[in-house]
Amino acid sequence: MTAWRDLYCGEPRAKDAGRRVTVAGWVARRRDHGGLIFIDLRDHTGAVQLVVNPERAPDAAATAHDVRSEFVLQAEGEVVRRADEAVNPNIATGEIEIQVDRLEVISRSEPLPFQLDEENVDETLRLRYRWLDLRTDRMQRNLRLSATVIAAIRRSMESQGFVDIWTPSMTKGTPEGARDFLVPVRLQPGRFFALAQSPQLFKQLFMISGFDRYYQIATCWRDEDLRADRQFEFRQLDVELAFPDREDVLNALESAVVASFEALGREPPPRPFPRLSWHEAMLRYGSDKPDLRFGLEIQEATQVTRRSEFGVFANAPAVRFLVAPRAFSRAELERLETVAKEWGAKGLAYLVNDESGEVRSPIAKFLSEAELAAFRAEPGSTVLFAAGDEKQVARVLGGLRTHLGRELDLPDRTREAFLWILDFPLFEWDDDDGRWTFVHHPFTGVVPGHEELMESDPGAALSQAYDLVWNGWELGSGSIRIHRQDVQARVFRALGMSDEEAREKFGFLLEALQMGAPPHGGFALGIDRFIALLAGESNIRDVTAFPKTASGSDPMTGAPAPTTQERLDELGITLKPA
Repeated sequence: MTAWRDLYCGEPRAKDAGRRVTVAGWVARRRDHGGLIFIDLRDHTGAVQLVVNPERAPDAAATAHDVRSEFVLQAEGEVVRRADEAVNPNIATGEIEIQVDRLEVISRSEPLPFQLDEENVDETLRLRYRWLDLRTDRMQRNLRLSATVIAAIRRSMESQGFVDIWTPSMTKGTPEGARDFLVPVRLQPGRFFALAQSPQLFKQLFMISGFDRYYQIATCWRDEDLRADRQFEFRQLDVELAFPDREDVLNALESAVVASFEALGREPPPRPFPRLSWHEAMLRYGSDKPDLRFGLEIQEATQVTRRSEFGVFANAPAVRFLVAPRAFSRAELERLETVAKEWGAKGLAYLVNDESGEVRSPIAKFLSEAELAAFRAEPGSTVLFAAGDEKQVARVLGGLRTHLGRELDLPDRTREAFLWILDFPLFEWDDDDGRWTFVHHPFTGVVPGHEELMESDPGAALSQAYDLVWNGWELGSGSIRIHRQDVQARVFRALGMSDEEAREKFGFLLEALQMGAPPHGGFALGIDRFIALLAGESNIRDVTAFPKTASGSDPMTGAPAPTTQERLDELGITLKPA
């Protein structure tokens, strides 16, 4: 294998009994039992027990006396079967041990800031000593899983005829929904590159260039607040096709997802993945990324409450409800009201159906028999209402549905729920800026026949965008793009952008669209988020080798760090006092 070892620590088996082997790795444990010294030697494949007998190997025994946890050792000896009573069924090498003849300390270790098998280690401490944290079984498993998945994705894309083409990281800033990381240019003072938030425009240019199937595992940068599923820099599977319809793009991504499951030896999700329009998803689940592993669908009550004596219902444009499979106590309902208010509700109306069939509710006296009959649910359940405009009702009930799914453990953990969300609105109103803005990005194609709506009724125009959702997590999004220069210019105008501003920001794209642009579409799948879900992790930091903390720092290297005044002067940068 190498000059240092001929087997990994986790490889020796009973069939190797009598074989002389050399192994190398880290000390997981050392035990001294009546003269015999036992050492569990570990590498990424597992651990093997070394037995050092001073009568057999006195020099090795002298070395073994000084060995401590995380020393790096090389051991040479004979594989022997363990006595029946000494067999360890919990490890793959549990039937054998290595009787050591030669032992060498390759590298010593200082006392560790935490033990590798210790649970609930502070995350900042883990990141400060990340090289140690990466030795743990968890991190070894996660990063190797990541490598397996990315290799499977590459094989899948290339088997479908996609070409892996690299795109620049330093480019011109574009409005893609997040702040850019800027890179000052020494040779051109006062000018800056932006680190690419995505290869979006480059991959569209590939289609115009005749590379009709492009993909890349791209690194992207976005200067936004960090959270469990977000880092400053992240990887995405970036894909673009020329002359596609929507199904061509969805099929390409489904193939990559299925290939990832198969590479891990898991049952892949059935194809085709279910599809829901954005409107239907919001109506039924109150979310554009619903977890379909449980029901708890939103139900309609607008018409039945139109003449209600309960004014909140009668005067609301929309009234809808959820039926939770639990008769909540008053304290639980107060907590649910707090959740509802976090999503924009003014309060929370409810009907509790006790196990006895009795209804408990402060609003029951205002409801007619027809209303009560419409809301009748099984004993041991609670009806939760939201009233208001369509957007507010969806937001409140969607937030409650997600909360209840988590609190009541409603998802079926035995299934994987993939879902495509289709036909998003093209624009949404930005109250802060007082103008329409794009839901996905300004290069998203409009549904045929909706072109005129872009100017006459922007909120009604639908896009050819699609999102992939897995178990309530958005994995990524894509769209059929705009391939006509006149339509792209109209979209920019609908967003309040003057022709001059559009030329200044996107002149190269507008020019390229005038020189033979084929229909094209694509997708970007968040690799780190996808791998985190495959690994059963809730935070992408646990599938990232060297991530940043929630505050955007790296405790290991000390980044970000100040620079010298000389360097600032060289770049023509003056810092303002904080």
